[in-house]
This record gives sequence, structure tokens and C-alpha cells, in this order.
Amino acid sequence: MAKLSSHVIALFIVVALVYAFVPVFSVKEAETKSLWNTCLVKITPKCALNIIYVVFGNGTLIESCCHDLVQEGKMCHDNLIKYIADRRSLIGREAQYLKKRDDVWSHCVSISKTA
Repeated sequence: MAKLSSHVIALFIVVALVYAFVPVFSVKEAETKSLWNTCLVKITPKCALNIIYVVFGNGTLIESCCHDLVQEGKMCHDNLIKYIADRRSLIGREAQYLKKRDDVWSHCVSISKTA
């Protein structure tokens, strides 16, 4: 239960940080905020955190989250990961994260096709 609670808190922090930084960016960022609001509702918090941990950390992908990810759609997945990767603290490592993002997507699509 504590692990789930920490995941929910981590997701809340990510969402809060996005909302805190969105107003200071350009119109393009407003479009990203809209995508964030649209896409975030398509995936469970557990799976969103799992995918974030896989792309930005050393997490292990939960295969059941692949279904949520494919349902979310490539555009949502790409934009949400790029949005997080573009944050100031991650500058210089964007290419690494974008490759991991694409690897996760490809893996999930292949799993979804065989299921």
C-alpha cells in the first residue's frame, strides 16, 4: 500500500510541476498543456508512473501497462515524454530519453499485436 501511495504522490508531483511551469512558456506550451490534460486521462496513474520510471530511470516495464500505453496513442506518449524531457533539469540528455521512449513504444506495440 505504501508503494502505491508513493507512486500516486510522485504522479501528483509531476502533474503539479507541469502546471507550475506551463504559464511561463509560449503558446506552444499551451498546446502541450492541452495534450497533457487530454492524454493523462487515457492512462492509469500506476502505468504512467511505470512508463516514466522506465524512460527516465531504471524501471522495469509492466507488460500490462503496454495496453494502456497503446490505448493512449503514440502522439500522446511522444508528447508527454518529450515535454518531461525538455524540462531544464534534463537538458543534454533528451536524445537518450527520446530513444528510450521509442523503444518502450515499439515493445508495447509488439506485445499488443501478439495479445
